[in-house]
Amino acid sequence: MFDTLIRGGMLVDGCGTPPRRADIALLDGRIAAIGSISGAARETLDVEGRFVAPGFIDVHTHYDAQAFWDPTLSPSLYHGVTTVVAGNCGFSIAPLSPDAGDYLMRMLARVEGMPLESLRDGVPWDWTSFGDYLARLDGTLAINAGFMVGHSALRRVVMGERAVGHEAKAGELDAMNALLRASLAEGGLGFSSTRSAAHNDAMGQPVPSRHASLDELYSLCRTTRDAPGTALEMLPGTTTFSDEDKEILTQMSLSANRPLNWNLMAPRADMPEVMENQLSASDYAAERGAVVLALTVPQELSGRVNLLSGFAFDALPRWAEVIGQPLDARKKALADPGIREQLRLGGEEQGPGPLKGLTRWAEIRVEETFEPENEKWRGATIGEIASARDVAPLDALLDLSLSEGLRTSFASPTGGQTDPESWRMRADSWTDPRTIVGASDAGAHLDMMDTFAFTTQLLGRGVREMGLISLEEAVRQLSEVPARLYGLRERGRVEEGWHADLVVFDLERVAKGPTYTRFDLPAGAPRLYADAEGIDHVFVNGQEIVRSGEETGRRPGTVLRSGRDTKTVEVPGGSASNESQHENLPSPDTKRPRL
Repeated sequence: MFDTLIRGGMLVDGCGTPPRRADIALLDGRIAAIGSISGAARETLDVEGRFVAPGFIDVHTHYDAQAFWDPTLSPSLYHGVTTVVAGNCGFSIAPLSPDAGDYLMRMLARVEGMPLESLRDGVPWDWTSFGDYLARLDGTLAINAGFMVGHSALRRVVMGERAVGHEAKAGELDAMNALLRASLAEGGLGFSSTRSAAHNDAMGQPVPSRHASLDELYSLCRTTRDAPGTALEMLPGTTTFSDEDKEILTQMSLSANRPLNWNLMAPRADMPEVMENQLSASDYAAERGAVVLALTVPQELSGRVNLLSGFAFDALPRWAEVIGQPLDARKKALADPGIREQLRLGGEEQGPGPLKGLTRWAEIRVEETFEPENEKWRGATIGEIASARDVAPLDALLDLSLSEGLRTSFASPTGGQTDPESWRMRADSWTDPRTIVGASDAGAHLDMMDTFAFTTQLLGRGVREMGLISLEEAVRQLSEVPARLYGLRERGRVEEGWHADLVVFDLERVAKGPTYTRFDLPAGAPRLYADAEGIDHVFVNGQEIVRSGEETGRRPGTVLRSGRDTKTVEVPGGSASNESQHENLPSPDTKRPRL
């Protein structure tokens, strides 16, 4: 007798083949049979008119801390995600030492937008090794989760305060390699790092990995090469990709003999040359036998900002000192006319780039308000509010925010992302062999972005509403492609004998619901949230974790460990490993199916 029989659905198996009607039988956490099935089952689900697909895989999250206070890893599970990879950008929270926890906690609050009070109250911070950290999560999670070993954590544990402002001495580098080797042996999925100029710690200094020499970076990649079933993730120094950036990514991939994915490519019609140059990094790497892939998110990037966390504002000239003050002092400063004049000048001093839009005060839009008297301003621009109140735009922004305890959320101008040409470029990027769909950042920037819902966005908008990609190819990009990149064993396809990670959805209804703020984090801190629509059932390892939009309370997720749950994926220019089971990832010049 089967455990579960899913009857009458249209199967989209993850391989890119057209949907077909098929029943699916589950037994002992695996897919036992596919086809026309007449056997008995303890439970039968009639899913006539709906589609059954492999569970979706999100390779760029920051759920490392949230896993302790929210073992469902919401809202990802509701959007059909059954497997995540965390510990990206060098920002893992393991390994750990007694004096590193406070630093890493404050760093995450600054660079990844996690409320400091939630990190303090919701995370125990009492493990030491990477294996200890993973063991704390075993048996607690609703979905599967693997964790990269972060460069900044390694540096802070080994070097202490010297991790910021200093290159590693020979003995320190040896100790870092030994710690990385042990962490990978204990299950770390690979090595992650960042050189991004946007990544600064709680003191406004570059995070530890940004102080590393290239020799250190490549040395840690070579250590990763020796561990089976591992991968690389990296943020380059610049988003426009200098020749140096391309060479660094290439040498990392070759040193580790592993594919590398980097974050983030966001196509825009008003800056086509940026996308072209970013993709050329993959071509540069492929010519040298390396594999470098861009993470691309399948929706507009319409991030919200507020003055409570101050993220993004604190990167503007003259703003950091004000944003860094305790809340009461910050409110007092933001009300001071003299300080406001300094902030205005800082906006004028901001150079070209993504932050420049944030200084066009009049064009900023009010996304969400929290006091009844301000409801009328939701959706208005700051320019409209300034005109109505006969004040300067920056004063209007600050006055509104102060009236709500700095909670008001704003959207800065995102020009070039919602027009048809930008959508065409975005759609081209989804199936480009030099990219992988993802970049959700789920678990991070909690009051700023809703990219955690990229799966329902791709199905609802990309497939159904806009017809930019076929259903079978969208599902393949959300399942098989990321599974093969990380060498996930027997996941990413609906195939007999494979793990029963499945999602059942209604293509006519699937969508991301409206984005709103919930105050459900530890210490009552806020986060942006969006409910999933049209996701009827989600299974992980054969157990149903979501039914009709509600979680079932089951926790069947596996804490993925390298080598045990992953195969080694090598690159064309790397020498063969000694592992008997490995895969060779095709060079990006091998085309994926296109429409």
